[in-house]
Amino acid sequence: MSDNVRVRFAPAPTGYMHIGNLHTALFNWLFARKMGGAMILRIEDTDEVRSTPEALDVIYQGLKWIGLDWDEGPDVGGEYGPYVQSERLGIYQEYLDQLIEAGRAYECFCTPEELEERRQVMRARGIPPRYDGRCRDLTEEQKRKLREQGLESCIRFRVKETGTTVVKDIIQGEVTYENSLIGDPVIVKTSGFPTYHFAVVVDDQLMQITHVIRAVEHLPNTQIHLQLQEALGIEPPAYAHLPLILGEDRTKLSKRHGAVAVTDYEQQGFLPEAMFNFLVLLGWSPGDEREVMSRAQIMEAFSLEACDSSPSVFDVQKAEWMNGEYMKLMDGEDLAGRLLPLLQHEGLMEENPSAERREWLVGVVSLMKERARLLNTFVSWGRYFFTDDYEYENRARKKWLSREEVPERLELLAERLQLLEAWEHQSIEAAVRGLAEELGLSAAKVIHPCRAAVTGTTIGPSLFHLMELLDQNDVIGRLHRAAQLSRAGELEPGPEPESQ
Repeated sequence: MSDNVRVRFAPAPTGYMHIGNLHTALFNWLFARKMGGAMILRIEDTDEVRSTPEALDVIYQGLKWIGLDWDEGPDVGGEYGPYVQSERLGIYQEYLDQLIEAGRAYECFCTPEELEERRQVMRARGIPPRYDGRCRDLTEEQKRKLREQGLESCIRFRVKETGTTVVKDIIQGEVTYENSLIGDPVIVKTSGFPTYHFAVVVDDQLMQITHVIRAVEHLPNTQIHLQLQEALGIEPPAYAHLPLILGEDRTKLSKRHGAVAVTDYEQQGFLPEAMFNFLVLLGWSPGDEREVMSRAQIMEAFSLEACDSSPSVFDVQKAEWMNGEYMKLMDGEDLAGRLLPLLQHEGLMEENPSAERREWLVGVVSLMKERARLLNTFVSWGRYFFTDDYEYENRARKKWLSREEVPERLELLAERLQLLEAWEHQSIEAAVRGLAEELGLSAAKVIHPCRAAVTGTTIGPSLFHLMELLDQNDVIGRLHRAAQLSRAGELEPGPEPESQ
């Protein structure tokens, strides 16, 4: 085993990259960087049926999005490659021969149907289902006859039948398993591909992995891995199993909790820095009350020993709050640069905006970022900045735009704004408040209808500052349009949405 820390993130390219994967990768990366060690990316594609190149691309995208790099892997190489398990098939044979020669591995001819039937019988008897060892001691003659019947064989590992296996885990503590309850696992499938249990033990040894940091769901597998390592004369790495991530209803995080794929959160407008910060606090604490922390601060405080063994809750609202805090801290120009691709995708910004147009966008995000939580908020809530094609919200219709007296006020305001020579928030505010005073109204009774007409909403950033960012003629046109639609009865409120 290497004297230097070496960890690996070893995803299977069989589906989307989910938050649990990213959480595991993040903790491996943090530990490697904290200890001055190496981060290895290894692709475990021994599920040859479900593995796809598209899923592999998603893995790369997810890791790069959140800002993780690796020292060795399929794309960067390294002295312990190949780093894709399907390219290592010849390597496993030597270790398989060693197990067979020592009597710790054997051929199994049981069919999937037979195995399932036996499992059902065990369940009916209240016995935890496991392999019953039917093929453990077949003679060569019995094997020959089974082959003649056209049956294919897999290879199983012969686990210990008595005693216990103790897993000493950095996070979960000492966990003891009864060997009699394990059952002999398949280590090589009928296709010739190694299973996860076998390949991971061999690869961790050959790649000199010093610490295996993975999700707690793999803790029961560790008893098998420890027995395989002992049978092969391999010194086991240190194990650290990260706590389970639960949904807000405290059940295992799944699709029913909303977005769980990393790409979903990216598309919703989460910042990678904020997601990095949020995820690291699921199962780890700096030991104080800090929540919003820079990557450098996290690195300085991080240790595996400070990780919690209890499950953590993925609170989407908390994640959105943290994302909002990060946006508040960001420079307006940087934030505008992050937002621009989303706006272009929605057709709200041109492909090659001018320097003046970019400067305008910086003004928009600087005005809105105090209340926004996601990048997508700028697209949905702030749509009126970018186009006249926006909806009038039901609340805006009900409170202001459907009132009989409002159209006249909007038209009078449009006339006042038409006269302004300087289109800036001070003169806009003076015109709005001046009209209210002349009409003998409180300023709110002109300000609120104006906001509803110009933005389609009843809430948002400073009305006068946002109007300054809009074209003067556009604002005047929007006031006239809302007045006309209101008079025509086209801005009556619709039915309220049903409460959930």
